[in-house]
Amino acid sequence: MTTTVTETIDSFHRGRFHLVQPLGQGHRSGMDAMLLASLVAAVKPCRVADLGAGAGAAGMAVASRLEDATVLLVERSPLMAEFARRSIALAENQALSARVSMLEADVGLIGRARVSAGLRDDSFDHVIMNPPFNDGSDRKTPDALKAEAHAMVDGLFETWIRTAGAILKPGGQMSLIARPESIVDIIAACGRRFGGIEITPLHPRPGENAVRILLTAIKQSRARLVLRAPLTMHETESHKFSAFVDDLNNGRAAYRRK
Repeated sequence: MTTTVTETIDSFHRGRFHLVQPLGQGHRSGMDAMLLASLVAAVKPCRVADLGAGAGAAGMAVASRLEDATVLLVERSPLMAEFARRSIALAENQALSARVSMLEADVGLIGRARVSAGLRDDSFDHVIMNPPFNDGSDRKTPDALKAEAHAMVDGLFETWIRTAGAILKPGGQMSLIARPESIVDIIAACGRRFGGIEITPLHPRPGENAVRILLTAIKQSRARLVLRAPLTMHETESHKFSAFVDDLNNGRAAYRRK
């Protein structure tokens, strides 16, 4: 008799934490989530909200690397929220589970509805997000949950960044990972909410175009935008990660703001 596997338990940060993830449906986390987590470079206790957390990879990666970080995973899909709860409860995650919690809520809620759901104004030091950034026509999939997790809709960055601006403390940091073509929409959504924007292009190999951007911004800052030197993921003609990117991917280093 053949048993159908519908989920996996995956190791991150060289075994320092594990994640229960769906197989064949929904979004499976990988390097994007780990690089996003590396953007949180706190040196003191901090509260972190992971918006659209899925099974919790990025938020748990922050908690894995920073022992003084308390993390709230925010996810609206009941199925993915349940995967996140089960991930937190894994015996392998006992060392960080007391500092990670799950909130099933829609990132798009506003005003009193958002506060009532558990996202209070001015209450987080860091907000991280990995919004769906594929064009809706890029990758057709019969899996509705995966389509929702991957496909961008009009106004998405405005919605998510508005929420980040509301729940961050003044001076708090928003961090995200996205495609390069989303830069204009992201900067427009930041508006007067955020300044001190730092953008790092992420290239697969030397000489190849960027496939992602890493972006951080500070609530209520008036500092100018900075375009940082690119990060290159792999060595020339190789699948081996560059040493620094490998450190970021495995929680051995943070990607600090300039």
